[in-house]
Amino acid sequence: MKRREFLIGAGCVAGSGLAAAAMIPGRLEAGLQIAQDAIAQNREPLVRINFQRSLLEAEPWAEKLISAAEDQIGITVIYDPAYVGLSFPGGDLPRERGVCTDVIIRAYRDAFDFDLQEEVNADMKRDFNAYPRIWGLKRPDRNIDHRRVPNLQAFFERKATSLPVSTNPADYLPGDIVAQMLPGNLPHIAIVTHYRSRDGKRPLLIHNIGAGTRLEDRLFDFPVTGHYRFEPGVNS
Repeated sequence: MKRREFLIGAGCVAGSGLAAAAMIPGRLEAGLQIAQDAIAQNREPLVRINFQRSLLEAEPWAEKLISAAEDQIGITVIYDPAYVGLSFPGGDLPRERGVCTDVIIRAYRDAFDFDLQEEVNADMKRDFNAYPRIWGLKRPDRNIDHRRVPNLQAFFERKATSLPVSTNPADYLPGDIVAQMLPGNLPHIAIVTHYRSRDGKRPLLIHNIGAGTRLEDRLFDFPVTGHYRFEPGVNS
């Protein structure tokens, strides 16, 4: 196990990044402003924490996924929910910017060469009606579909192991994916890690909730709406 050190906030950035995964037309600018305002108000000092002494056991595939997500910390530092035309397959924004879904997408690409942009697009073409119709689309849009939390949830429900949602932290294993509902009914998504909270009771999450990709103790800060385990080659 390689030693990891991260800078994380001593306090929560409450309400930040509320549109990070919703990607709903008309909410993008407002969501970005909410995130920027919340981050600007978070004046608490950063604390350096050594997590080496507080590791959960992780299966090799999960450790690989988490490591790929960790590598985004300090690289993705800008929260940017704007609609962007992407190349296909393998399309991505510049790595310094993105939203919560981009953490998941990049981790699976980097760890397993598994392209959620391509896979979600293919699955939506097979069964478009199995995916949410929130945005009024009549056909798949490979630029944005995979970057929307409800679509990733639908994909994981179809392709991954869908697990119970509970308030017991022991139910959430390293490498699991959790979806949450932020204030304003805006969806969010994160990766469960093998690191524990300061009190040792909860696994930490890697996510982007408005201040770039971070490792934080946020599992039960918001209602959990989905819980998935997806190992490419096993589930897919």
